[in-house]
Amino acid sequence: MTTTVTAAVARTTGEPLTIEHLQLDGLRSNEVRVRMVATGICHTDAIVRDGIYPTPLPAVLGHEGAGVVEAIGEAITTVDVGDHVVLSAAYCGHCRQCRSGRMAYCENLFEEDFGGHRHDGTTALSVDGAPISSHFFGQSSFATHANVVETSVVKVDPGAPLATLAPLGCGLQTGAGAVLNDLRPEPGTSLVVFGTGAVGSAAIMAARVAGCTTVIAVDLHDSRLELAQQIGATHTVNAGTVDVVDELKKITNGDGVDYAIDTTAVPAVLRQAADSLGIRGTLALVGAAAPGTEVNFEIGASLVKGWTFKTIIQGSSVPQVFIPRLVELWKQGRFPFDKLIRTYSLADINTAFADSADGSTIKPVVVF
Repeated sequence: MTTTVTAAVARTTGEPLTIEHLQLDGLRSNEVRVRMVATGICHTDAIVRDGIYPTPLPAVLGHEGAGVVEAIGEAITTVDVGDHVVLSAAYCGHCRQCRSGRMAYCENLFEEDFGGHRHDGTTALSVDGAPISSHFFGQSSFATHANVVETSVVKVDPGAPLATLAPLGCGLQTGAGAVLNDLRPEPGTSLVVFGTGAVGSAAIMAARVAGCTTVIAVDLHDSRLELAQQIGATHTVNAGTVDVVDELKKITNGDGVDYAIDTTAVPAVLRQAADSLGIRGTLALVGAAAPGTEVNFEIGASLVKGWTFKTIIQGSSVPQVFIPRLVELWKQGRFPFDKLIRTYSLADINTAFADSADGSTIKPVVVF
């Protein structure tokens, strides 16, 4: 049985999304029908729209959905009708990485999240019989309803507002998880974040949760740096006005930082981050770049630092475990990510993308 839904469709590479009425097909046994309440807009949505990552168009994107379960497939065991859920990345569940609890590094990640169809090749969405790519990150949440694979579904506290929780599905989980799940900084250490968008802001808040006592925000926008101080940064650096590496060494009394997180994926910024590290420091890249992007690091004088470079995806998290923990931290006032959010209607989704791109909104959320 099909259902008519309203969705934002990416039809042409690099072009604005169009609001259309589509047909959503019947549930499969491993799927959950979710009525969307809200969905966040993430940088990954933009780079897929622009053809940098490989989801086939036309497609319904969106991968930070939040809503209410309206129906479940016969194989579903983790949620029931009426449950409040946040939607996150899909994973296969059977590869070596998934079986080891490393779902973020699923060996079938591109097929599960960017393939645009079910395993049998079908799509959940169509218009006048023509297929529209669906199941983006297992969900395609830029729509009023979606058939979502079970691995993407995270049950959450029904007392927490879904329009607030939506961004936890990707960007905020990525920044917070990079700190709390992967880097795990010791209390009293220093951590710098390059780029204070949604991912970087989540990393700043998580650093304070972890007990870092020097938390430095680096950005080009004073307004973002001001907000970074409100949510936990102890120091801020405007990269357009000072030598960043020199400034970070001053802040750390010449020692260099213990941990650095880059959200920009800009090679020159990554080099600055590496140069700012102290002995045995760790640099983590969490920002997405076009395939083939390269960066140069100095390996002569820096050899004696014994420093580490690593990439982190999705905060190295198991969404069904980590997202409810973030909700609890938010309820206690220790992870105030609601300060980052600005809401938009579905009709204004292209404005939301533009505001995110120019930095005027840190975390746009579409509310249905």
